[in-house]
Amino acid sequence: MAIIDFYDRGWGLNPDGIAYIQGARSYTFDEVGALSCRIANTLLALGLPKETKGAVWSANDVTAWACTLGLWRANMTWIPVNARNSAQENHYILDAFDCEVMFYQDEFAAIIDDLRPSLPKVRHWVCIDAEGRDAPSLQRWSAEQPSTRPEVGYDMDDVIMLSPTGGTTGMPKGVMNTHRSTQTFIAHFMLACAYRNGETPVNLAAAPMTHTAGLLAVPCTAQGGTVVVVTRPDPAVMLGAIAQHKVTEFFLPPTVIYKLLEMPGIETIDLSSVKYLMYGAAPMSVQKLKKAIEVFGPIMAGGYGQTEAPASIAFLRPDEHLVDGKLAGDERLSSVGRPYPLIRVEVMDDDQRILPRGATGEICVRGDLVMKGYYKQPDKTAETLIDGWLHTGDIGHIDTEGYLHLTDRKKDMIISGGFNVYPSEVEQVLWSHPAVQDCAVIGVPDEKWGEAVKAVIELNPGQSVSAQALIDLCKERLGHVMAPKSVDFVDSLPRSPVGKVLKKDLRQPYWQTLDRKI
Repeated sequence: MAIIDFYDRGWGLNPDGIAYIQGARSYTFDEVGALSCRIANTLLALGLPKETKGAVWSANDVTAWACTLGLWRANMTWIPVNARNSAQENHYILDAFDCEVMFYQDEFAAIIDDLRPSLPKVRHWVCIDAEGRDAPSLQRWSAEQPSTRPEVGYDMDDVIMLSPTGGTTGMPKGVMNTHRSTQTFIAHFMLACAYRNGETPVNLAAAPMTHTAGLLAVPCTAQGGTVVVVTRPDPAVMLGAIAQHKVTEFFLPPTVIYKLLEMPGIETIDLSSVKYLMYGAAPMSVQKLKKAIEVFGPIMAGGYGQTEAPASIAFLRPDEHLVDGKLAGDERLSSVGRPYPLIRVEVMDDDQRILPRGATGEICVRGDLVMKGYYKQPDKTAETLIDGWLHTGDIGHIDTEGYLHLTDRKKDMIISGGFNVYPSEVEQVLWSHPAVQDCAVIGVPDEKWGEAVKAVIELNPGQSVSAQALIDLCKERLGHVMAPKSVDFVDSLPRSPVGKVLKKDLRQPYWQTLDRKI
């Protein structure tokens, strides 16, 4: 199926039903479907070929999402632009990925006007919600085109999404995902988050729809369900929307879950409608996961994926967090679940040999979920896709029950005194301290050890702990080699717009004067 076919499936199931809710405004399948058709027909009337690159610069917004649907309906390529990125980073993405069509909210018009002279490849500018200075409004731009579905041919390997990598280790690369890879993601998600006996999902898009939240909305739509769009990252608004609209599923990165757990009165919040509170995009503290299950109930659903294998390499179902009605052990809870059924996942050594269960190596993925490659970077593609296997760059193992465990990012591994130190193992111990809100462990240069382990700590409001107490805790749990040699305290860790800690930013001051970075 083409990705737009999933919207049309929901449209056919529930044409008069509510497809999206934003604030006090509801949008039917008919309404959004017709708008997406007008957008697609306008794009096609311009003579633009398939896989033309189009971006949508907007906060979470239903009309902006309809622009993405319109690009897909015309079999064109969506470039997800996160409105929380810096203008410089988005400029790099738009230029490097050869964007030709730009839809933007009026809120960002001043930034767009500044960038426009240095983006000569963008030939068509459309302001979503107003008349732009040198751009028509979406309404005027698409007014003359019909709201009928255009007949557009497609190939399953056409690129429909050109997504920037997280940028946590360097400049973002353009990941080419296709109808085939996104179809596999949607199938995976519908298998994992199942609805039976006539249930219809209600999805909360609280995280940026330019990232995981947007893709996660598609399976809900395909079932004729409703997506509740939250326009700003306000926990009170988000929690109120869950109760008001009887939300059944939503995704949050761990950092947001940690903050929710510290909110006064969080235990009294009504989450009775929720079946799946999905977490992922970064490692989750086992201790905080246990608290989340205690506070929110048995609704936590872990996931692991990459932009290169969209959002669905492995899944830990809510019931798998429990054994015989009690919390599962730390070994289970620290996993990212079992691999999804439509892919093959193996752990390999540096010579591309598959390792036995329990052995640690690089996690590799094969199947229709895997990206087509990196845009205009054949050398990077060849480094990552080897003999059909996606080399994720993540280190881990598969246990005897088939659960996948992430040890670390290959590039994050610290070599101290000849010993491998995996930061995630140290971070799990630090997270267990009640004063620690979040943390990051990095390697810094050291004359004696080559690299020394450093912990950077973000504390819970109003709490304190000494550096030595945290070092001693790690020594007790992990031994002297893996324990931090130093601890820094910061008001807040640097994070990407989707909540990933930017370890490259933490490392940079320590390594900037050296030729080597390890």
